[in-house]
Amino acid sequence: MISLSLAQQLKAAGLAWTPAKNDFFAAPDRGLDEYIFVLSDMTVMLAMLQGQLAITFHGAVEWALDHVLVAELVWLPTEAQLRELLEQRLVGEPQPAIVFYSTTDGYRCEIQFDGSPHSFEAFGASDAYGLALLHVLQRRPGAG
Repeated sequence: MISLSLAQQLKAAGLAWTPAKNDFFAAPDRGLDEYIFVLSDMTVMLAMLQGQLAITFHGAVEWALDHVLVAELVWLPTEAQLRELLEQRLVGEPQPAIVFYSTTDGYRCEIQFDGSPHSFEAFGASDAYGLALLHVLQRRPGAG
């Protein structure tokens, strides 16, 4: 899973999140930093509250939180979601736009972006894709 720190950087760089079932997210700065939540039909649901999109919590585990606005949360995209988001933003780049390797220390994601090769290494596959996506978002504002 992507690190919370990298997810926060992606959010700050403009990565947009439309919450969907089975998405992972965190609620930082609420005393819940060590918890990862998942949007489901059971205890964590998407709802409109006073015209704003919110996540509502139901059940004994989340008793301390009634709801929190989506804008206050941090999406933790999966490896597959990160790869798809990166692929969408690299449409039109020379093929192959993305090459992914396993290394002795983790993973390397190589991309062709704006006509130049770029390489990103991380211990986890999700973070390697996330670093590449962060690079693209920081160089193309509004591409979130």
